[in-house]
Formats: sequence, structure tokens, C-alpha cells
Amino acid sequence: MRTGRPLLAATALAAVAVGAAYTFGPAEAGQRKAEAAKKKSTESAVVTAACNPDPRHPKRQLRGVWIATVNNIDWPSRKGLSADRQRAEYTRLLDAAAKRNFNAVFVQVRPASDALYKSSIEPWSQFLTGTPGKDPGWDPLPFLIKEAHKRGLEFHAWFNPYRAAYDASVAELPASHPARKNPGWTVKYGDRLYYNPGLPQVRRHVVKVVTDVVERYDVDGVHFDDYFYPYPAPGSTFDDRAAFKKHGKGMKLADWRRQNVDKLVAEVDEAVHAAKGHVKFGISPFGIWRNKAQDPSGSDTSGMSAYDSIYADAKAWIEAGTVDYVMPQLYWSRSHKLAGYGKLAPWWADAVEGTDVHLYIGQALYRVGAKDEAAWTKPGELPAHLTLNRKLDRISGDVYFSAKQLLTNPLGAIDRVAKAHYARPALLPLMEERGGAAPAKPSGVKAAGSAVSWAPVKGARAYAVYRVPKSGDDCHTTDARNLVAVVSDPSFTAKSAGTYLVTALDRLHNESGAARVKVEAG
Repeated sequence: MRTGRPLLAATALAAVAVGAAYTFGPAEAGQRKAEAAKKKSTESAVVTAACNPDPRHPKRQLRGVWIATVNNIDWPSRKGLSADRQRAEYTRLLDAAAKRNFNAVFVQVRPASDALYKSSIEPWSQFLTGTPGKDPGWDPLPFLIKEAHKRGLEFHAWFNPYRAAYDASVAELPASHPARKNPGWTVKYGDRLYYNPGLPQVRRHVVKVVTDVVERYDVDGVHFDDYFYPYPAPGSTFDDRAAFKKHGKGMKLADWRRQNVDKLVAEVDEAVHAAKGHVKFGISPFGIWRNKAQDPSGSDTSGMSAYDSIYADAKAWIEAGTVDYVMPQLYWSRSHKLAGYGKLAPWWADAVEGTDVHLYIGQALYRVGAKDEAAWTKPGELPAHLTLNRKLDRISGDVYFSAKQLLTNPLGAIDRVAKAHYARPALLPLMEERGGAAPAKPSGVKAAGSAVSWAPVKGARAYAVYRVPKSGDDCHTTDARNLVAVVSDPSFTAKSAGTYLVTALDRLHNESGAARVKVEAG
């Protein structure tokens, strides 16, 4: 297990100075060299200025969307659809994401101790067929992953760790359900059934489920959302007294509960990376860790505290290095009185400072157009969040809840985001701890009219294509201002004549050197 991970040194993106070529005669070499040095210095300064990173076009930025399957929120749109209809609905969501230069999807594969994939550990999800445990006749997960990768979208498998069932009655579950086989693992709370986080056997089960998916499927990441101990429900008590008595070892109940969650996070982190070192593991916690009134290091807010209410200590995971990223759900407007976006985004940026844990922000696309708060009736609220993020260099991207709003596009807000912030594609943020290596530079690059092609590169998941501007300034290592496409296949159709650069990317988006090609027609 990794602990106390230091901040990895950021790779300096040096500007490329393009100097003119000179031929010197023997008699005037000294004078020419001095003049050349002076001119080169001037030109270098100009090119360096031109290649300063443009915050409007970050080279690396996560742009993701959650695809929720629970209660058929996003996909499938309802229970019992045919496999063909399910496939068509899913690819429509992916196309809507790819159209706006997104590069990641977070797909819920385990809503409640069930599976949207073929599993020998847990039963088929009712959200596929309408009947818990019923085989849908196909394994969706290979298709879900393949179609995402085809569109240049990283695929993160999203799990809910502790929710056992939406029905509190164990008798209603399939005979093969782990909660029915092990009723002592569960706690009834409200009208739902939960696994008891205080039991070591529950942690082992969750780790087993996650590891099984990582080992058998080509996922790029494992993702937990904000559900740990259940959110407080009036008049309900989470009865884990027996487990606390057995395993509490003199701790306070709240501290013991947080420790249980911390242990699970650490064990999943270790298991995921032991299975496949390149797979990322991260969590999307509730947006408020603690309020300043509860803890001097908390945020200047007055909402529910994840630390105190659902026993989720995101700061502990960051400090211990047991997550690769955190994605706090900042589902509030900038003007919200209890939890303003403008206060929380900087707080989370400070929380990851000095670590190599990536920070992405969970954005409330679903809130756009809501009438209960004036800010969300304005189409500019959501884009303004990303404008604020530009001032905080520790924020490396955003993920939107949820996918169906990519189709409905409330108030045109997501198109505004795409126009103002995603006008160019972006590579994925680079996680050096997850390994990988830059593939070889593409070879055999040629152009036939507007069609550009090259030989497939071993180890390449995708290829980045840049168009060199008429000035000749090659800024492709600095930002994405000249990035025109990220493609999965070794080919590209140029929209205009000019000089293009092609690089190869591995699955983590380590980038090769650039091959140059001139396109005469476009």
C-alpha cells in the first residue's frame, strides 16, 4: 500500500524555439555569429511568448460524464429493453459525449450488490431485465468498454460499495444474492438494505467484487461515488452495535466507522493496483468534508459534513495516498449561501496541494434549469464554474452528472461549456504512478489528398493530431491550441491544407515524439 505519496515533480513544458538557419563565410564568422545569437535570442523570446500555455486550451484535462444505471437514471432508459435497444441507447450517450470533446465515462456497473456484467459473485441487476438475477442474454460490459474506447473515452467502472439492495426484505432477493446467503452482513436502514461496513468479511467481499472486474475486463479505472454509511434519515438508526462491540476496541463509534471506510478504501486501492497497475482508483465524495465551524481546517460552509454524517474522510485518503484522484460533488451554485462553489473549489484545491492526488470536480449538470434557485435558471452558471477553475491549477478536469442531460442539453448549458472550454480536444491528465511509457513515434506517415495515414504503433491506444499554424510555431508540447483530433485508428482526414504533427498515445496518454506530414489539399 502506498502511503504519504509525495508530490511528483510536474513535467516542465518547455517552449520550442524555432531559429533561422544561417550559412557563415570564413571571413565574417565572428560578426555573423554575434548577429545570429542576437537574432536567435529575439526570435526565441517571441516564440516562447507565443508558446506560453493558453489556459483556454489545456493540453491535459479530464472531461467526463457519469452514466447512472441505478433506477434507470441514464442507461438503460427502462427495464426490459432488448439488447439491441440497450446498445443503441448507450452509443447515443457516448456520441453526445465525444461530440463535445469529452474523454472519459464513469459507468455504474454495480448499483446495489448486483451486476451489469456476467458475474459468479453477485446476481444480474434488475435494471437490465426488470427481474433481479435474470440473465439478459448478453454480457454488456465488453461492449460498453469497447464502444467507449472506440470514441477515445476512458472507461471507469463505477461501484457502490455498501448498498446491498433497494428492498429491505432479504426474502425478495435472488437465492444467489450474497445478502441472502449472509444475512448477518446486513443492516436494514429505512426502506433499504446495507452491508455493515464494520465487518471484515464485508470488506473482503467488496474487494473481491472489484478485483474480479479489474482482472476480467479492460477497464481504465475503478470509481466509488459518495455513498458510504447511509445518509441520515429522520427517525432511523443504523444498528451496527454488535459489530462495534466486537471490533470497536475501545474507539468512539464515529471514529470506528471512519476507520472502517478508510480500511476499505486502502484495501481496494491495493487490490486494484496489484491486479493491474495501470488501472486508476478514485472516489467522488460529498462536496463538504467538514465545515469550518466543526474544524478550523474545514471549508467556509454550513452544510452537511461527510466526515461526521456518512463517515467519509476524504482528507485522510488524500494524505494516505489511497486514492489516485478525488472528484468532490460540488453541486451548488456560486451564490449558494450555505455551500458556495466559489468557496469549495479553492478548498479542495488546497486539500490536494503537496500530494500527487488528482482533483476533478463533480458538476451538477442535472441542476441546470432548476427553478428552486435563481442561479441555475441562468445558462451561464455552469460554464462560469469552469472559468473559475482555470484560476486553480490543481483542478485537472470536471465530470458531469448525468449523461441524459447531454441529450436534453438544458438551457443549452453543456453546449456553452463545450464552446467556451472544450473547443479543442484534450489528452488525459498524466498519472505517473500508474506507469506506462510513451510509444514509438508514428512511422510511415503519408498524405493522399486530405487523407492522412500511418503505420499502427505498438502499444498505442490512440493518436493525437496537431496542425502547425502558418507562423510555424510548434506549440504542441505546451497546450492544445493546435490539437485538432485524438483518434483511435491510424488515420485522419484533414479539413484544410497545411503541416500536421502526429503523436502516439498509450492507454494512460503518455505521448510519443511527433511525426510531421504536409497535406496539400483539405
